[in-house]
Amino acid sequence: MLRILALGLMIAGVAACTRVDDLDDAPVYLGNFHLGHNVVAAPNLQKGPLSREASKAAWIVAMRKAVDERFSRQEGTRLYHLGITLEAYVLARAGIPVVAAPKSVLVLKVTAWDDAVQARLNETPELITVIESLSGDTVVGSGLTRTAEEQMQVLTQKAAKLIENWLVRQNNAEGWFEDDGRPARSKARARAAQARAAASEEERMQAADKAALKKAQAQGAE
Repeated sequence: MLRILALGLMIAGVAACTRVDDLDDAPVYLGNFHLGHNVVAAPNLQKGPLSREASKAAWIVAMRKAVDERFSRQEGTRLYHLGITLEAYVLARAGIPVVAAPKSVLVLKVTAWDDAVQARLNETPELITVIESLSGDTVVGSGLTRTAEEQMQVLTQKAAKLIENWLVRQNNAEGWFEDDGRPARSKARARAAQARAAASEEERMQAADKAALKKAQAQGAE
């Protein structure tokens, strides 16, 4: 696991940003998903090199909060459970600005469960590596600008977003959260066509209303 953590630190400089400030937006499409159990464990959590200290309990609380904030927005009616195991972390200490600004990293594994059939959806847990994104605060290393608690919040919020991205991909490819079990992407074209048709119909009705109003105004002027 520490090898994976080391790899994450190596590629941190080229890691893509992941937007996590979307909680006030409409939730992404996840079929009939409704969050059931939000289980987070850290039986073998390892602290990486040159990391600040953080307790297992603190990590579990932060991760559960981030998952709940993101997935409680889903309003489906079928229960699905998420089991998350926290594997390793680095909370960056203060480093040399710009030249050696350290990055914070969190490694975790995720399993999704279908409550109705009492079975896991993925036999092999999904491995997710979360790498701190660059920002105005972190370009010189978040160890200089953030407390350990703030670093944990950033990492767990990003982890929840990456879990969401994975679930969206699985639903698109395998229909995990579709009532009929069909991949969601196979329905995307139909949904888009329906949306276009509805928009066209609305535009037609608005045009008709405008024409009727214009005609009435012309008749009144006569």
